[in-house]
Amino acid sequence: MTTATVTEAPTRISRRPALDWRLRFGALSLIWGFSFLLIKVGTGGYAPFQVTLGRLVFGTLVLAAAMAVRRERLPRGVRTWGHLAVAGFLLNALPFSLFAYAELTIPSTLAGICNATSPLWGMVLSVVALSEDRPTRVRVAGLGLGFLGVLTVLGAWQGFSGLDARGTAMALLASLSYPIGWIYVRRTLAGVGYSHMSLMGAQLLLATVQLAVVTSLFSGIPTHVDVLPLLAIAALGALGTGLALLVQYGLVAEVGPTTAQMVTYFIPVIATGAGVAVLGESLSWSTPVGAVIVLAGAALTQAPRRG
Repeated sequence: MTTATVTEAPTRISRRPALDWRLRFGALSLIWGFSFLLIKVGTGGYAPFQVTLGRLVFGTLVLAAAMAVRRERLPRGVRTWGHLAVAGFLLNALPFSLFAYAELTIPSTLAGICNATSPLWGMVLSVVALSEDRPTRVRVAGLGLGFLGVLTVLGAWQGFSGLDARGTAMALLASLSYPIGWIYVRRTLAGVGYSHMSLMGAQLLLATVQLAVVTSLFSGIPTHVDVLPLLAIAALGALGTGLALLVQYGLVAEVGPTTAQMVTYFIPVIATGAGVAVLGESLSWSTPVGAVIVLAGAALTQAPRRG
């Protein structure tokens, strides 16, 4: 999934990791690319809020174990926890739930491509919310190209026929939630003095509490146990959330945020391949063509400034 953490550039680590960063980059791409397949399998046996809660529980447990090993402590301060609660909602609870509900009616391939629109939404929002982020001609061109790709994926010339509008809208809203959360974090949690892992663990913990309340009100406790969907949820949480965030943290620390964020462009490719190969989802020509256009546009919106 899209990067969903509370700091952008943690302090570089001095100890050399056992695995080359390229191998970890590839593993992260696979994990997040297969996350959409796992969501689809999970919602086959459990309600969307139950899937999201399970995902957050397993993800939080992985982060808690990592914090215990490294002797990290949770942050302190009511204001910090308040900001983390908002970050947990915008970066975890809300988008995870929206994707789970979306995949009740749309294929995992489409959900993965919708996820790739986050950089496009991010550029639009940064122009409004961050005065220092002024658009260049290249970035504006990338924005237009990216949304042309979205229209291609959705088959706009056919009147969007064959697509569930509600599910597609939920997936796009989930992708929009990420840059809103990033901007909020950038404005409220930058330089608070706590480690990346500490903030990340607290963020997931608060998102888990939020989903526990929502799930108890709207979904309740599962009346039966479906083993395969449960295993998918466990993998989605432990690997797609907990381990993935730890790997992404290490990549940012070693090679910088720009290189680490390139994983975004591999996710829809893997999600599409997994959906077609494993779930047997259909694929028209407009889906891969539109996805390539979306990724090209997203890449242009992230192009560095000259001078």
